[in-house]
Amino acid sequence: MATATSSANYFQISPEVFAGPTATGTAPFLAETNPAPLGSSFVPNAPLETAIPVSGNVNDTSIFTLMGNLSPYFPNPSGFGVDEYPLPMGSNISLVNMLSRHGSRYPTSNSSQMKLGASLKNATTMGAIFSGPLAFLNTWTYKLGAEILVPKGRQELFDSGILHYYQYAQLYNYNATIVVRTTTEDRMLKSAENFLAGFVGLEWETNPLVKLEPVIETNGFNNSLAGYYNCNNSNLAVSAGGSNASILWENIYLANATARFNSMSKGFNWTVSQVYAAQGLCPYETVAFGYSSFCELFTFQEWEGFEYSIDLSFAGGYGFQSPTGRAVGIGYVQEVLGRLQGHLITTANTQDNITVDGMNQTFPLNQTLYFDFSHDTNIASILTAFGLTQFDQFLPTTGPPANQQMIVSHMEPFGARLDIEIIDAPHPVSAFRSNQTNAYVPNGAPTKYIHFLLNQRTIPLGVSYPPCGIRTDGWCELNTFLNAAQGLLAAADYDYSCNGNYAAVPYGSVTNGAPQPTATS
Repeated sequence: MATATSSANYFQISPEVFAGPTATGTAPFLAETNPAPLGSSFVPNAPLETAIPVSGNVNDTSIFTLMGNLSPYFPNPSGFGVDEYPLPMGSNISLVNMLSRHGSRYPTSNSSQMKLGASLKNATTMGAIFSGPLAFLNTWTYKLGAEILVPKGRQELFDSGILHYYQYAQLYNYNATIVVRTTTEDRMLKSAENFLAGFVGLEWETNPLVKLEPVIETNGFNNSLAGYYNCNNSNLAVSAGGSNASILWENIYLANATARFNSMSKGFNWTVSQVYAAQGLCPYETVAFGYSSFCELFTFQEWEGFEYSIDLSFAGGYGFQSPTGRAVGIGYVQEVLGRLQGHLITTANTQDNITVDGMNQTFPLNQTLYFDFSHDTNIASILTAFGLTQFDQFLPTTGPPANQQMIVSHMEPFGARLDIEIIDAPHPVSAFRSNQTNAYVPNGAPTKYIHFLLNQRTIPLGVSYPPCGIRTDGWCELNTFLNAAQGLLAAADYDYSCNGNYAAVPYGSVTNGAPQPTATS
């Protein structure tokens, strides 16, 4: 396995190295391009124009909460099945491990949106004419950049830094070094920098005690924050079940939209995949320019379908329906367990970079705040690697199931964050407490708990870890959790999952985030 660069400067942030593509797009001019400022009863997602009338939206719900991993950040509106509880009097939070996604960005390089832009430009050049709601395409051109943060993305991470400061500032030791980890990719580095500007202040860059560690993100280097680079099978057909499932659903929910688009187009024949790319231009243009004419081309039901298409993609690509779902995220799980148990990572049995994880300088174990930055798909696999089977529900390609648990916009919007809290209680906390007066089990010994919050809502650990028990607060006793987590590495089956020679199977055949067991004689 490859490891980190031989350079001793593990904290270099300028000039950037291994930054990836950094193409910027046209600057926004919302004051000029916005056709209907605050033109409906939607609450604007400032500074973006999201007050867009959408056919079929009888409950006045913002479509920007139905865009899966392309949704601008919003807290999970419905939770994960438990209510939020305050700390009982006398308890305190002693450690927080945050894992954050980067902020809103341009599309990735060579995206379907970029390709659609080129196709539409070629069509209009050759004389294609669009009418009705598509008439704007007669003069529209693709103006988006690639890969890097847009201004909204910077704001999301700055706001997250401020929020985390308000939540956890008393855990921050101004007189001790804090190591913050991200990757060398430009949007990852800028996300961490904006977060630190919110949490510490703009002076963080000149504070020698604040060290930002960009772990190399490119092929050939181990990196738990981009675990797919050293999981070869995650990039091959054996892990394409989610994409295949999404395409099946797209052909169902976009059938009417495709016919509608073609009825307004002369000289250009829309395919379902091109209509899907056009739907994706709505969130991308909105976060880049403040407004997009593509948003109101689709009905509310088609936006619900868009969300579900991404849910399918994640379930089959990075979740429990993927043979590499656990393996891509297991390296980061090992790092969290190392922090909680107080040991460095020195064994090369996952994509962990044991060069940096094997040194206290770059993988400290004495912090009360740990801040890491990663990608949406990687975080989804980390949740899978943690064995959070609450999200293992099979998602059919014909439409959403009842009581759907894995909803990507609730889990991995831009700026998503997983906060893992360690809570010290003077006595055991009652599993069914309802208020401060009945919070504790009388006469019990001091007890530590672990608490998972994803986008500001509790993930009830007892649902996925039966030894934790069912609790109204969703917590788990720390020792119970650590004992249950001992089997996570074996469950991921990292080497076989990432490098083994096994056949692709139909979507839905894999159910546990790892390859199907090999038949034995």
